[in-house]
Amino acid sequence: MKSLKPKTVPFRRKRELKTNYKKRLRLLFARKPRLTVRFTNSRVIAQLIVFESKGDKILAGVDSYGLRKYGWNFSLKNFPAAYLTGVLAAKKALSKGVKEAILDAGFKTPIAKGKVYAFLLGALDGGLNVPHGDDKEVFPDKARISGKHVADYAKSLKGKEGYNLRFAEYLKNKAVPESIEAIFEQVKQKLAQEKVK
Repeated sequence: MKSLKPKTVPFRRKRELKTNYKKRLRLLFARKPRLTVRFTNSRVIAQLIVFESKGDKILAGVDSYGLRKYGWNFSLKNFPAAYLTGVLAAKKALSKGVKEAILDAGFKTPIAKGKVYAFLLGALDGGLNVPHGDDKEVFPDKARISGKHVADYAKSLKGKEGYNLRFAEYLKNKAVPESIEAIFEQVKQKLAQEKVK
């Protein structure tokens, strides 16, 4: 026999897998700005958002493409780019007068030693106070954040036919993959010294 109970239709943003309302409600109860991070296929996007009754208000937004201004010619979606985008987001938040925020990774579940935690470490090193657990083992190690794994892999392929194929995008941007650690430190220093508007 057919049930006469009406079908409950979920909210549109829930149907489109854009908003997890239970998670959003928990984040809003903190009554602090949200530092959102999203990873696309080509870059890292971060926004500082506050809740208002009319809707969310974006106080500041950065994306890893902004690292080009500081001399970063490597991938805009890898571990070093995630860390540097976190530093840039923190600088932008501090320039807007926000000293504390909570991390919102959206539908992406943060994995220990993953890019979300690389971004979070960058935000913390940039001076933004983001509540997080005391477990330091969730953060990637400094060698991975600085791109040492990329430099080591490039050195192992140097002179072989796979080198130009694997690092075609870097070479097109006139970036030498073996020097990623040095460039990472230079960009980090520039971000530390500059006042971000």
